[in-house]
Amino acid sequence: MVTDVGAQRHGGAGTVGAADPEPDPPLGGSARPGAGRAGRALRAAVVPLALIVLTALAGVVLGRVYAGDLLTRLVIGAAAGSVLVSVAARRLPSWLVAPVSVAAMAGWTLWSLRLAAAHADLPGGLLEVSADAARNGIPRLLTAMIPVEPTPDTVLVPVVAAWLAGLAGAEVALRTGRVLLGYLPAAGLYGAALYVVGPNAEPAIGATLAFVAVAAVGLAAPTGTPPAGGDPVAGLAPGVRAAVRLRLTATAALGVAVVIGLTALLGPMIAGQVDGRPVDPRRYVEPPQVETLDENPLIRISGWALHPEQKLLDVSTVRDGGPSPSAGGTAPGDGAEDPASDTGGSLRIRLAVLSDYDGVTWRVGATYRNAGRILPATAPARDSTVETVRQQITVAELSGGLLPAVATPREVSGARVAYDPETGTLIRPEGLTPGLRYTVTSARERPDVNLLATANVPAGQEVARVLRVADGAPDPLRRLATQLAEENGAPYARATAIEQFLAEHYRVAADAPSGHAYPNLGFFLFGPRNGGGQEGTSEQFAAAFAVLGRLSGLPTRVVVGFESSGQGPVRAGDAYAWPEVLFDGLGWVAFDPLPRPDNEPRPVEEDFRPTPEDPPPSEAPAPTVEPTASAEQVAAAPGPDGRGLPTSVLVAGGSGGLLLVVGALLLALLAMRRSLTRARLSRGDPSERIAGAWREVTDALRLAGRPVGDDLAATEVANQARQALLDARAERSDGSVPGVDDLAALLNQVAFAPDAATAAEADRAGTVAITYVDGLRTARPWWRRLLWSIHPGPLRRR
Repeated sequence: MVTDVGAQRHGGAGTVGAADPEPDPPLGGSARPGAGRAGRALRAAVVPLALIVLTALAGVVLGRVYAGDLLTRLVIGAAAGSVLVSVAARRLPSWLVAPVSVAAMAGWTLWSLRLAAAHADLPGGLLEVSADAARNGIPRLLTAMIPVEPTPDTVLVPVVAAWLAGLAGAEVALRTGRVLLGYLPAAGLYGAALYVVGPNAEPAIGATLAFVAVAAVGLAAPTGTPPAGGDPVAGLAPGVRAAVRLRLTATAALGVAVVIGLTALLGPMIAGQVDGRPVDPRRYVEPPQVETLDENPLIRISGWALHPEQKLLDVSTVRDGGPSPSAGGTAPGDGAEDPASDTGGSLRIRLAVLSDYDGVTWRVGATYRNAGRILPATAPARDSTVETVRQQITVAELSGGLLPAVATPREVSGARVAYDPETGTLIRPEGLTPGLRYTVTSARERPDVNLLATANVPAGQEVARVLRVADGAPDPLRRLATQLAEENGAPYARATAIEQFLAEHYRVAADAPSGHAYPNLGFFLFGPRNGGGQEGTSEQFAAAFAVLGRLSGLPTRVVVGFESSGQGPVRAGDAYAWPEVLFDGLGWVAFDPLPRPDNEPRPVEEDFRPTPEDPPPSEAPAPTVEPTASAEQVAAAPGPDGRGLPTSVLVAGGSGGLLLVVGALLLALLAMRRSLTRARLSRGDPSERIAGAWREVTDALRLAGRPVGDDLAATEVANQARQALLDARAERSDGSVPGVDDLAALLNQVAFAPDAATAAEADRAGTVAITYVDGLRTARPWWRRLLWSIHPGPLRRR
């Protein structure tokens, strides 16, 4: 009876397996009490230690893409803390363990975030940093640049996940005695770590073998003592005892057979994936994007030029180990006074690098990844001199998200940044705010100018982006580029010829309008000087150099930034743009096509002026651009008989032509809309057709003036669709809209199990969509029904 009561007490506490206390040895036995307690403690520690190691191995795997070992240490601490809290609370009721462990997790997480914030030198209090990490932890983890800096937002998710995995595994393994089931949270966390790392690190063979070995030890180690009575079925009747033993034997044999079958079935498939390249989850997450204002900061040059006294930044600069001005000569484009020189010179602070040009606009087109304080380093170009520049920059009235810095930044503190390694530029995803202060350390390179004269330029797919000439380049620009390159075969000579041509023949005008499309550049280069041509801001000089360079085979890009003394305020008048050319082995080299001060521009020579294609026989070719006839001149032009056409004929012809164009456009829109509907409802597999039917419903809601957000669930959209039709007075007597809820259910089904959809379900989804759209359209006024069928909205939405 005493034994029964003790068993009930232990069973009521819910502690079996490793947590069960063992009975004392018999009074007459030879076992020593101290040795028995030590043995029991050792056996009880096997499973908790295994759980700690299995959970910590996930941190080891994930830490391979982190800078330093801080994340690994924090995950190991979370694994040990979660399991030890469960061990210490094993006598408590199961419902009380989770709150205790979560409270301990909160303390460890806050301490980890504080440690990570101090390690990354992030500004702000602990609550502010923690709230920001909670909001942005997952997207920043998946968009961070590798190696990932251990900051609060990149360590929060791994630490919390490790603690929860350890808690769940310990409770299942220690409280219920199901050790194998208790390994599942740790195994899931380990698999998630492998997935997050993806192809960005070497295969984790050693960690995986250690995971398997530790799991095997935890399963093989005894977690208790045999019953005091020996064989547990010895006291049963012979028939019952034989049945129990037969059942146990059959169960064991079945388990072995299942394991062998799964090994034979899954073994070859898993072995075939060993050499496969894992999927990178980062491709599913959109990195931080620049705003429209920052996508083309070149257009801001003219606005800044009109308000030159506007204070944008405050800069304080310290240089270490910079070469003297005589060590490497004068860099190209820096003029007689090298802007990068150490003695009295100025520094170029870059804001943006624009590599893409479509004939209308230069764009940044960069891919920014969240980065920590330490940025990825690249090897300097051969024979270049490298100077370390450390700047403390305080934002005044500069807006946008682009973060100014001297090229090329290596370390940033005081602000959370995202970095594009290809251009070496920074953005602050939250945007710039007045008073923001940050410190950036840059490795500023200057090429050996003695190598430029013989340097070549790269070609091929890798630099196709900076060699691309957009369609529609005017012939005068092409001819000018050809003429400048004819007598200059070497790439550096070609670049210098373009630089000198622009500096000698054009002048800077602060009030010149913005614009760098092909027509703007044509007017800047060839327009009459007394009519506003042949003058512009650095926007036109840099853009013209870059386009002419690409037309002559040079890989070019445009950089927007500021010229500063390195100390004191940076004003709007210090903003300017300059072009850069890429040379083999030397990297990007800056040029300065702006005219020198006090230099009067020379008129453009006749050889460089565009001439009319077909000059009139009675006139000599004029050295100016051929004027384009206006619409009024064309309308008043005389006919073959010397008299102009009657005004009524011209008006009738123009009106008829306009009606034909409008009618053709409307018919084309109607045909395209119907083709889109047919494609959505009849093409593709059943899951795609169901998705297409759903798009028909959402497009109908937009056309009815009831658009739905992309963040709503399908059932919420169905509710709004039902209400839209009810508000249009098309409801039935019971107030229902049959089919919309069924369509939402089908959409949810294909979202989670796309292969489960059938053709019949797809047909039904199409019928529901057509019925709903017709009902909603019928409830509109007659003139809205006409516009409904030709509205171009569904065609331009993705």
